Amino acid sequence: MEGINAYYLVIGAAAIIILSYLYNILAQKTNIPSVILLIVTGYVTKEALGIEFNEDEWFLPLEVLGIVGLILIVLEAALDLELKKEKIRLIWQSSLVAGLSLFFNTFFLAFGIQFFIGNLDLLTAVIYAIPLSITSSAIVIPSVNGLEKDKREFLIYESTISDILGIMFFYLLVENLDTNGATMVGLNVLSNIGGTLLLSVTLSYAMILAFQRIKSDVKLFLFFAVLILFYALGKLFHLSSLLMILVFGMILENRLLFFSGFLRKYLYEENIKRVLIDFKLLTRESSFVVRTFFFFILGMSMTLAGVFVPKILLLTLYFLVGLFAFRWLIFKLIFKRNYFPQFFVAPRGLISILLFFAIPKEFRINDFELGILLLSIVVTSLLMAWALVFDSFGKVGRMKRFISFKKAVHRGKNLMHRKKTNDKA
Repeated sequence: MEGINAYYLVIGAAAIIILSYLYNILAQKTNIPSVILLIVTGYVTKEALGIEFNEDEWFLPLEVLGIVGLILIVLEAALDLELKKEKIRLIWQSSLVAGLSLFFNTFFLAFGIQFFIGNLDLLTAVIYAIPLSITSSAIVIPSVNGLEKDKREFLIYESTISDILGIMFFYLLVENLDTNGATMVGLNVLSNIGGTLLLSVTLSYAMILAFQRIKSDVKLFLFFAVLILFYALGKLFHLSSLLMILVFGMILENRLLFFSGFLRKYLYEENIKRVLIDFKLLTRESSFVVRTFFFFILGMSMTLAGVFVPKILLLTLYFLVGLFAFRWLIFKLIFKRNYFPQFFVAPRGLISILLFFAIPKEFRINDFELGILLLSIVVTSLLMAWALVFDSFGKVGRMKRFISFKKAVHRGKNLMHRKKTNDKA
């Protein structure tokens, strides 16, 4: 990083954000995920400028961005979760698919890592498998706008719940590595979750009551700063901090449900509505920036030599076959029919990258190539893009057939009408 002009860095950062915005527009028109374009851009930039990517120099900035990114992703997901009676079946189905897929993919890939990489204990393999077993809501949510409402909502809920469960599973495992005995681990996890839930609900009510009274125009970043502060303090006390963010987001989005009865008089709904609209915008915009730089830096960190390693290619193929075979089975059992294209919508993305970089140093594998991360992201994103494009073409074909049918019916009616008129004449 030495000798680099600060203005070049500013110009580069601005150019990356502008490109990412243009890639999003292109993705909406073509269904080609913008993340692939960002990864390619990062790799091409590195090769064109002859940049030597040094992971040690980037570790602290990535760690800070990673913390903020995780908070933003969970918060953005929580603010999209509506708790309504008519959505209970949808939430149950999406939770079942997300939970079973996470569990199966983690252990299926962990056994594959042990077989293809070798000389690894199951715990290390599981820690590496969890990030790749999570469906990325950061890719799914902006990609499924063209689907039917029920399919779109299912995929948004599934990917959101997959993010949340995967992140909690990863950090609960990592933070209890020093605990001896399965019973103690279980007690630690239950007490951790119970204590965090109690604290989360208390803080959420307190924050909502306090911030609805703030009249200053500058309050959104204060709002966000308090959340980051609680997250960091929770981490220092070994609490499940992301659960705090999740609970806060869900209570804020479903405030009328949680502020019912005598509590309703303490809720200033008009004030909350105004704050929430701006807060959601801030969360989305910030998530966009974090996603942009992470995928670009991922592209810079990749080498083609790390991708075309035989054992990595075989491990990726093994994982993808298991992923979609199990996904087909569970969709077949739950939905029976009409599960295209959502069967193919299971991309890996930002969460996988963030958790990959969060693996503790004592569990890092020197010869574990990042190629499996890149291949998994690219291949799952391409399969999703193909399915969405194919589905959109199918819709166009069905619409054309419907229009042709209506025209034929209309012509038939006209002929019948003319025939009756001639007969009368």
